[in-house]
Amino acid sequence: MALLRIRKATTTLLYSGGTDRIARTGALLSRWISSASSSSAVVAEDESGGIYGLGSVLKEYEDYRRSLYGEITHKALLVDAVGTLLVPAQPTAQIYKNIGEKYGVEYSEAEILTRYRRAYQKPWGGSHLRYVNDARPFWQYIVTESTGCSDSQYFEELYSYFTTEQAWMLCDPDAGKVFKAIKEAGVKVAIVSNFDTRLRPLLRALRCDDWFDAVAVSAEVEAEKPNPTIFLKACELLEVNPEDAVHVGDDRRNDLWGARDAGCDAWLWGSEVTSFKQVAQRIGVKV
Repeated sequence: MALLRIRKATTTLLYSGGTDRIARTGALLSRWISSASSSSAVVAEDESGGIYGLGSVLKEYEDYRRSLYGEITHKALLVDAVGTLLVPAQPTAQIYKNIGEKYGVEYSEAEILTRYRRAYQKPWGGSHLRYVNDARPFWQYIVTESTGCSDSQYFEELYSYFTTEQAWMLCDPDAGKVFKAIKEAGVKVAIVSNFDTRLRPLLRALRCDDWFDAVAVSAEVEAEKPNPTIFLKACELLEVNPEDAVHVGDDRRNDLWGARDAGCDAWLWGSEVTSFKQVAQRIGVKV
């Protein structure tokens, strides 16, 4: 059982120091909660032995934000792209195989998936920055390693396919309606993504580019999550301070830890929030 002795410490942080400490308070509280959330039994305990549900600690923090900022708790929402906003319409290995068959690809989908994961996890050129400009060298390496096929026409067909609306689907079908309500409430919205320069035309193809006030793409920022730089760039583009923004993404390391290191709040998609309506409600926006 994971016991977090946080209530007294949280209260001290919240009510001593004023608004300039909200970013550090939020980041610290979020880290405690994130560390505990993987446990099968999570409670909060103060020094006197009283036990409080984790939900009450979250509510205390969110109520504190409302006491500072009003009913809307954040001025900006940052959203991850792949895995949060959108996902491939079909499994990647399936696409690699289906398109690759006419180019002589013989590996099964299971083999392609295994090889893909192995290739994707390898260091790329001694750098953590994979997506440079259109990221063609990186993706050509991935395709060749995954399928054993180095045919340039095969690569170009795959590369182009993943820029089309047929290749992707929205994770939340109500996303457009929710983002409209969030923006109408005065909250700015940005994409923060480890992606290459195809993301912008992809958003246009999916007819959702106007949902966002800014797009921070790692290939353009030259920093990949969890590097705080990309989150700070998104805040700069939106003209908000990091402590005024909350980031939503599906990867604990890249999204939660990266955003919190930048001074933003962060919620884990699929766990802490499962729809953009929930995101809006937590910010204080009615949909």
